[in-house]
Amino acid sequence: MALNIKKLLVSQPKPASEKSPYFDIAEKYGVEIDFRPFIKVEPLSAKEFRQQRINILNYSAIIFTARTAIDHFFHLCEELRVAIPETMKYFCMTEAIAVYLQKYTVYRKRKIFFAATGKLEELVVIIGKHAKENYLAPISDVHKDDLFVQLDTKKINYTKAIMFRTVSNDFSKEEEFNYDMLLFFSPSGIASLLKNFPDFKQENIKIGCFGPTTAKAVKDAGLRLDVEAPTPEAPSMTAALEQYLKSELGNAKKNGK
Repeated sequence: MALNIKKLLVSQPKPASEKSPYFDIAEKYGVEIDFRPFIKVEPLSAKEFRQQRINILNYSAIIFTARTAIDHFFHLCEELRVAIPETMKYFCMTEAIAVYLQKYTVYRKRKIFFAATGKLEELVVIIGKHAKENYLAPISDVHKDDLFVQLDTKKINYTKAIMFRTVSNDFSKEEEFNYDMLLFFSPSGIASLLKNFPDFKQENIKIGCFGPTTAKAVKDAGLRLDVEAPTPEAPSMTAALEQYLKSELGNAKKNGK
């Protein structure tokens, strides 16, 4: 029994670990999976950053919502020759992000705070307990404002600092683009698809995405959304993909293909 989906593109870098569920899915369902990010992140130069007129040493606390932000923050500090004082406090969205700080600074729990649940609301509550701090939030030029809306509500003193940018990862004319399914993880990925392939026609190509903002971008682009995560039954993109392929295989068997 053959699946209609034989080749799919995951718009993310190839997983470093061979234990990734994507590889299990490829083997189990006999599909070919390519990994190719539609977007990439570029650092701002020290000259570009200075145009924002932000003095990092004027702040007593940093908010990190992603490991990418940590990398770009410390690399920019190095380029600017800014020595971060030991008194600096760090507020992180998740424990994994907090632990990642060890790459750049001595991990002192009293100066590093994180939301144990990984939820934005909890992080805002923790920040609210340190309302006297002057916060700096390293972000991309493309970002969500959910955190800042909540910080405004609590009257927290913060500054957004753009330290990196999200750009389209262009495909060369020689690259084949013959996929039965495309998986996306951000609205920027959808924008990159349309930039690279302005004449893109979905037709029988299935589109899957992770997150409500990405789902909205798919629909706003006039495309059909076939697979969506997270859902109660499929909390991850790989779970949603497997659920979809399993259903398709069942239909193929039923129809005797």
